[in-house]
Amino acid sequence: MPLPSHPLRKLGFLTIGLFDEADPRRGHESTLEIIELGERLGFDSAWVRHRHLQYGISSPVAVLAAASQRTSRIELGTAVIPVGWENPLRLAEDLATVDILSGGRLNPGVSVGPPMHYDQVKEALYPDTGGVEDFSHARVERLLDFVRGKPATDFSGVEGFEVFSDRVQPHAAGLGRRMWYGGGSLRSAQWAGEHGMNLLTSSVVKAEESEDFAEIQRSHIRTFRAHHPDGDRARVSQGLVVIPTDSASPEQRKKYEEYALKRTPRTATPQGPARMMFAPDLVGTSDEIAERLYAHAAFQEVDEVAFALPFTFGHEDYVQILTDIATGLGPALGWQPAV
Repeated sequence: MPLPSHPLRKLGFLTIGLFDEADPRRGHESTLEIIELGERLGFDSAWVRHRHLQYGISSPVAVLAAASQRTSRIELGTAVIPVGWENPLRLAEDLATVDILSGGRLNPGVSVGPPMHYDQVKEALYPDTGGVEDFSHARVERLLDFVRGKPATDFSGVEGFEVFSDRVQPHAAGLGRRMWYGGGSLRSAQWAGEHGMNLLTSSVVKAEESEDFAEIQRSHIRTFRAHHPDGDRARVSQGLVVIPTDSASPEQRKKYEEYALKRTPRTATPQGPARMMFAPDLVGTSDEIAERLYAHAAFQEVDEVAFALPFTFGHEDYVQILTDIATGLGPALGWQPAV
């Protein structure tokens, strides 16, 4: 098996946090238990997805606030919060509060664009301003400004018995350097770099210069770093779906292979008008997956990952997958568990 050019420095995982409509607490509790397990296994970070009007985590900031009180070391991230659903000032307050509660462990990831199914949801979300809301990068710029401590108002001081600040409170020092952008295009990669953010890359990219997923993702990473003040030291995390089978039962292996097989056709060519390319799910032993990653053009550019857990598996499957990642795949990539 080939050796990596440099060892994997940070190992994380991403979960969608699915739940049953009839028993939502059980699903949320499962997510929190998985995050606790990740800390015990030595993972560096745990990330949660964001799903509105679905049976997944709709309030990741609230879930991570709970996770912050059940963990002590592992970094907690969102991948990603679509800010089209959010008021940037209020979101900045929530993020800063959770970062303070976690002891500076929050890693907020965000994205731009209109909310999914906007025509159907805009009357509920923005009944008075739906036609004029700005869903461009400017919305993230507002969030960054508030998180980084720029004034939100021209008023501050004492009024009666109350004291007012002109910037978001609490102010979480360092949070501004831990803001991530979920980008899948050259334009978004460049924008994130120019604005000093970190870059989250996932298993979905826009086919602009090529139809080879790894080459596309590598070009995004290099574009991002070319425009970032930190250059080659700018942080990038890769988020492919990996499913190691080292300790899986025969039934689990069959389920995992069938899951990946059903999703494979979409990886062959660009999908839809936006020409989105999907990465194949990586299923196999830790050594087999490590070999495929070492040959992956984009993986060769990074030293941190947040491997995505499959959407529809059960709690016991996630326990097995995370355990194999931490004890098999991570060490095969040169990673050492945090202590």
